Amino acid sequence: MTELAGLIPTLLAVGLLMAVSAGVLAGFRVPQAFAPALAILLGAAQLAAVSLILGAVITSGAWVAVALGVMFLVATATATRRLGWSWAHLAMVSSSMAAGILVSLVVVFATGSIELTSRYALAIGGIVIGNTMTIAALAGRRFNEAVIDRWDLVEGWLALGATPRQATRDMARRAAHSALIPSIDQTKTTGLVTLPGAFVGAIFGGLSPLEAGRFQIVVLASIIAAGSVTAVVLVHMLAPVRRRPAPLT
Repeated sequence: MTELAGLIPTLLAVGLLMAVSAGVLAGFRVPQAFAPALAILLGAAQLAAVSLILGAVITSGAWVAVALGVMFLVATATATRRLGWSWAHLAMVSSSMAAGILVSLVVVFATGSIELTSRYALAIGGIVIGNTMTIAALAGRRFNEAVIDRWDLVEGWLALGATPRQATRDMARRAAHSALIPSIDQTKTTGLVTLPGAFVGAIFGGLSPLEAGRFQIVVLASIIAAGSVTAVVLVHMLAPVRRRPAPLT
């Protein structure tokens, strides 16, 4: 009963924040105004389930690998839906994200900057997977929008004999750059504008501020590296466009 009573302020705060989000968006007649509130509900349910599960599996390397695998599958499915579901898009998203994540984590653990334990593998793996999901979705959507907006230019290049990849090369490069802007800005302003969750969590976990800062910069560098590989590989695979794509919803 004591633990349940302790949850009341949290439930109240979350409920009020959901109401603020839904009320502001609905008042401005934003499409799908209640989607953020529903996302909070879904996130709360998932966190509750994950919290119970992780307490039992965090010490087992095999179960941590399974947990990371599930995270990766959900992340790739989510990013693919943002690009318009198809098996081809799923293959592109999953392969580009896998490349970025593997490169990043191999560097982190092979150099010994972070000890390869189940706990750290789950923590940094989950963070990198989540961020590459966002970067993949942004890169794909930015590329799609650019091709639609500048389709006359693409057709012009194709008429001059350029290959489909050459005709969209600049758009692909700009899409990769745009997808990385949120991660770049987060990294540039860390400590000045925000205290990232990994940093705060490490301090709460008992690490000194210096050790927490060391952990955080490795995490941020991992996100940038994984995101860079993911964005470049994804737009490279999307680049050969032969007909005008449909707008994404």
